[in-house]
Amino acid sequence: SQLTATKAGRHTVRDKGTYVILRELHRSERDPQVLVACEKLIQVLIGDEPGPGMENLLEVNVPEEVEEQLQRLECEEEERWWQEEEERQEAGGSTPSPKEPSR
Repeated sequence: SQLTATKAGRHTVRDKGTYVILRELHRSERDPQVLVACEKLIQVLIGDEPGPGMENLLEVNVPEEVEEQLQRLECEEEERWWQEEEERQEAGGSTPSPKEPSR
């Protein structure tokens, strides 16, 4: 995530074809933490570039209540992911691959 904190870093990561590599890694990776990290990075790569004043995301001041809400949402998302993973394992299925970007 540090590499994609700056506009230049995000541009470099996109230009190197990282999305394709991550998509393939996500299809074969079994470690849930690696899969979550891949999904988050893929969302950064396929998402819109942040607006002016947000070129370096490490320097953006986030209000405390927004930070708390984002942390809570991240925890909820991780819990949902683990529940879905458990259900897939019980059903004998495999981990799904991330959706292709709709560009």
